[in-house]
Amino acid sequence: MKTRILAVLSAAALAVGATGCTPTATDRPLIVVTTNILGDVVENIVGDEAGVLTLMKPNADPHSFEISAREASLLHTADLLVSNGLGLEEGLQQHLDSAAANDVPKLVAGDQIDALDYADGDAAGMPDSHFWTDPGRMMDVVAALDTAISDIEGVDPMVISANTTRYLVDLQDLDDTMADAFTRIPENQRALVTNHHVFGYLADRFGFRVIGAIIPGGTTLAAPSASDLRDLVSAVNDAGVRTIFAESSQPDRLAQVLADEAGLDVSVVELYTESLTAPGDGAEDYLTMMQVNTDRIVTGLS
Repeated sequence: MKTRILAVLSAAALAVGATGCTPTATDRPLIVVTTNILGDVVENIVGDEAGVLTLMKPNADPHSFEISAREASLLHTADLLVSNGLGLEEGLQQHLDSAAANDVPKLVAGDQIDALDYADGDAAGMPDSHFWTDPGRMMDVVAALDTAISDIEGVDPMVISANTTRYLVDLQDLDDTMADAFTRIPENQRALVTNHHVFGYLADRFGFRVIGAIIPGGTTLAAPSASDLRDLVSAVNDAGVRTIFAESSQPDRLAQVLADEAGLDVSVVELYTESLTAPGDGAEDYLTMMQVNTDRIVTGLS
């Protein structure tokens, strides 16, 4: 991971070009971002160099949120459109396709990473869009954002580079903190059961096993069948899972049902996985969200 951040920092330094004029509040470039997790990351890199419009509201579901007609029109005026990709923004795809057809500059985060595929369920073999649960892959996205934002007319590339470097250090600190915290969980207890498949990247980075998900596939728009729940109950029993993690923006009823059906003393712990919250509600930024989740996973599985 140290090699990764050194490489990314080198790329950020190479992206620095001639210094431009700082834009005023009325003529700043506009960056439109689909999800609020990416919106927070972009804001950390941009600072005051551009306006950032994040389409996804706090506590929304990235698979199904909708935008207003005004927001849809702003997509076509953006100096840069930043999206997750990998099939995440299902309810927004027609607008993204329309903007792309009109040559709006874009950066698709999923194109900047080593993407994983879902291993099972209805989405088996399809790309997993939840890369942000691995801070290392978020570093790759940040490096790409540094270049894309620096290329926007009216921003100061040196400011963008400095902001990028500072944020990459924060991401490396987060990665180190998570790796250290997870060592407190015995290896045979690093088993995850969640509302739906959202922790594949975290599992890949930090050595967890994903036992299963209550909602099959990679989207919250699917629904579990009776056989899905029976199979998952069997897997939970076999693995001796004692904690099930439920997404904060989704009702945890199914998780509670599974906990009851498993016939074990299973608790349901809420995590912030697909959306940030409003300020003061527990996960107002990406770094805080990941730290809170780390603490709760360690407590739940230790």
